[in-house]
Amino acid sequence: MKPKRRKSKGEPTIALINVVFLMLIFFLIAGTLAPPLDPDLTLVNTRELDSTAPPEGLVINADGSLQADGNPIASAEEYYATHTTDVVRVIPDQALPAKTLLQIGAALREAGAESVLIATERSIQ
Repeated sequence: MKPKRRKSKGEPTIALINVVFLMLIFFLIAGTLAPPLDPDLTLVNTRELDSTAPPEGLVINADGSLQADGNPIASAEEYYATHTTDVVRVIPDQALPAKTLLQIGAALREAGAESVLIATERSIQ
């Protein structure tokens, strides 16, 4: 008596290839549904635009001393009094303790600043 031969199951990869192919067709069709830009339209070129922020702000050194525009400042309140703006930009040293940074931020808020932004190395590059 011969052993019964089992039928081999179909490869599941064929179904996967079909699904991927259908997704490819879908995205090709969906991409062509967007209306093309007007050929007479010339887009703005920002390649040469200087996107770095100006170096204005309250500089806080590692020892907690303050500087503004290259000059030493006695306190955060004095800085806010001379630079009356709703948004104050703070540029702290990396070695500045977080507690000191929070105290200076709180002093600026008490002086009347609506928000205090902290500039980091990546944000000013």
